[in-house]
Amino acid sequence: MSLEQFLAMLSFAVAMSATPGPNTLMLLASGVNFGVRRTWPHMLGIPFGLATLLLAVGLGLGAIVLTVPALAFAIKVASALYLLWLAWAIATSGPIKDGEARGRPMTFIESALFQWINPKAWAMALGAVSAYTQPDRYALSLGILIATMVVISVPITLAWSGLGASLRAWLSRPGVHHAFNVTMALLLVASLWPILMDLR
Repeated sequence: MSLEQFLAMLSFAVAMSATPGPNTLMLLASGVNFGVRRTWPHMLGIPFGLATLLLAVGLGLGAIVLTVPALAFAIKVASALYLLWLAWAIATSGPIKDGEARGRPMTFIESALFQWINPKAWAMALGAVSAYTQPDRYALSLGILIATMVVISVPITLAWSGLGASLRAWLSRPGVHHAFNVTMALLLVASLWPILMDLR
């Protein structure tokens, strides 16, 4: 892999990890509601889930999904339903009392498994494997791609949850906190728009 190809892949990894999407919105909300310490399992589950998804796509799952419309449709429906449930959970979470909000943050396993129905994660995995792997050195280039995505995603997940945690004091008032959670829920629902357009 040339330096130019690696830099392009690095830019792609930063853009896909840092721009708003289901993961970043949920990390921001979790940082506000539970703080960074309790959000760590959620944060660590994201790169692990992305790594397993990238590996599976690289080993042929991506080709299957692209050639079996029913499977792609099922993933989109599962994504939409789960994101709607998450939006409801965020919107109805209680106010922060004594430093903690009602409910619990996403676990490591839940966060990792979510990547498998996260539409942005699928778009990233399919695009990255097709663009940044090399047929003559496939295993090596796939390994570099997975390692790059994992290394980039860890500090970015920390930054989003840290941003949320930094807003906790300002959002500790029940009315403001509720408005924030409803806004995060609506943004999460808005992130469904590309999926809904594909389901037509």
